[in-house]
Amino acid sequence: MNEGWQLYIVQTAAGVLYTGISTDVARRVEQHRSGRGARALRGKGPLALVYRCEAGDRAAASRLEYRVKQLSRQQKLRLVAHQPDCLASWLTQNG
Repeated sequence: MNEGWQLYIVQTAAGVLYTGISTDVARRVEQHRSGRGARALRGKGPLALVYRCEAGDRAAASRLEYRVKQLSRQQKLRLVAHQPDCLASWLTQNG
């Protein structure tokens, strides 16, 4: 797989924000929508992809995912509102 890893945030119908990583975000979001993705999202649709960004290799993507999952809901909402191109620098300033 030559495709780089991306971090994404999906919002459920109830407004819950779910963070994940994938090399194919469109495929992964479709898996979530069809109930074949993360158990936490099953039956929570409709789902909306609200943020995505490049995250480097698998290790870097996992580190970014961990950092985003540590953010408060308000911080995640700010992240979605700002849509930063460089998540790592945004987290340094806002996380």
